[in-house]
Amino acid sequence: MTTLTLTKHHGLGNDFLVVFHPGVADLPALARQLCDRRTGIGADGLLVAETERDRAARMQLFNADGSRAEMSGNGIRCFAQALAIRRDDLDDQLIATDAGDRLVTLCATDDPDVVHATVDMGEVEELAEPDGWSQLGTHPDRPVAHVGLGNAHTVVGVDDVRAVDLLALGRKVPGINLEIVEPGPEPHAITMRVHERGAGITAACGTGAVAAAVAARRWGLVNGDVGEIDVHMDGGTARVTLDRPTPGRALLSGPSTYVATVEVPQP
Repeated sequence: MTTLTLTKHHGLGNDFLVVFHPGVADLPALARQLCDRRTGIGADGLLVAETERDRAARMQLFNADGSRAEMSGNGIRCFAQALAIRRDDLDDQLIATDAGDRLVTLCATDDPDVVHATVDMGEVEELAEPDGWSQLGTHPDRPVAHVGLGNAHTVVGVDDVRAVDLLALGRKVPGINLEIVEPGPEPHAITMRVHERGAGITAACGTGAVAAAVAARRWGLVNGDVGEIDVHMDGGTARVTLDRPTPGRALLSGPSTYVATVEVPQP
C-alpha cells in the first residue's frame, strides 16, 4: 500500500498538517479528509509543499473545509519548521505563497520540538468593506478596520472579547477572517479572538494578529509610538513589529511546535 507521510505542527494551538509532494489530484478533498477531527488526523489546515525555483519551497494552504487560503502567519511558521526538519538546518527560508514571497528566519529553543520563527508578512493593505458587512448590525460606535495581509481581515474593537458570541458573529460573515480585540492587559498589548474563514474559531491567527495590531495602534488601544505589540490569543502570545523591515510592512514572531509524524494510506 502506498502511503503519505505528514508532519503535524502547531503555532500557538493553530494546528496544521504538512505534506511534501503528495501527488494527489484532489487536494481539497484530501484536506477535508485529513483535517477532520473525528474521522481524520485533525487540524485547522493542510499545507502542501512543492518545489519552487530559487525559493526554499512553495506553500499551498487548504483550510479544514477544503477551501483555499492565500496566507497564514502561523501556518508558514509550521511550514518552515517542517522544511527545516527535512533539510536539517535552520537557515533563512524564502517561501513562495499565494500572497507572494515571505522570508522566514528561524532559531532554536531549549525544546528540540519548538523553534522560534519570524516572518516578514509583507505589505499591510487597506481593504474595502466586505460584502454583507453593513447588514450585521454592529454598533456604529464600535471601531472597525478592514485590513489585508494577502488575505482579508475585519477587526472590531470591543470592551470584552469573552462577552461576544464570536461563533454566531463569524458565521454571519463566513467569507472573511474576523478578529475581535480589546486593549491590554499591558500597555503595549492587546487581547484578540478570531473566527477564521474555512476553519471557524481557532486558538490563534498570525495574519489576524498583524491586522489586529495595525488596527489597535490606529485606534489608540496601544501607545501611538509603539512599534512592537504583543497579541494575546487563546493559544498564546505572538509579537507583531510594525513598519519593519520597511514602513508599511510588518514582522510576526512566535513559536512553531512539532507534534508528530504520521503515515496515512494514499487516496
